Amino acid sequence: MDEIDRKILNLLQKDATLSTAEIAEAVGLSTTPCWRRIQILEQEGYITRRVALVDRNKINVPLDVFVAIRTNEHNFDWLDEFARLVCEFPEVVELYRMSGEIDYLMRVVVPDMAAYDTFYKKLIKRVQLTDVSSSFAMERIKYTTALPLDYAIESGRSRRKRG
Repeated sequence: MDEIDRKILNLLQKDATLSTAEIAEAVGLSTTPCWRRIQILEQEGYITRRVALVDRNKINVPLDVFVAIRTNEHNFDWLDEFARLVCEFPEVVELYRMSGEIDYLMRVVVPDMAAYDTFYKKLIKRVQLTDVSSSFAMERIKYTTALPLDYAIESGRSRRKRG
């Protein structure tokens, strides 16, 4: 990972539809070496996939609900089953196992409070939980899928290999 790789990743994080020629021009490379670098970034797992970001209002899921979960179950079998069940809900877009006072935190997207109530009832019917606390986002102030690249470490890849 060098400065050119970081620039390529930064561009792709902002717009994955850019052509290789557009990226090459922006980072100061010719097309073929730029294409090679992108291929290596994919092969090495820096680029895990390319997706389209959908306008949440146009598909009627404007409400973010942050759901804090506590459980008395702290074993691998319960965790595996919990993760499997939660991942079946398309409304759950993020799920984290946490340290501290809560055990799990999930972000749920739904059209409104009534839809969240329906989701909540399905969840507690399928999973044994000790405590569920929901917080509704009133305003989204910042949202990005772009990761900060300032912390990326120079890799030991040979310069010849990258092009």
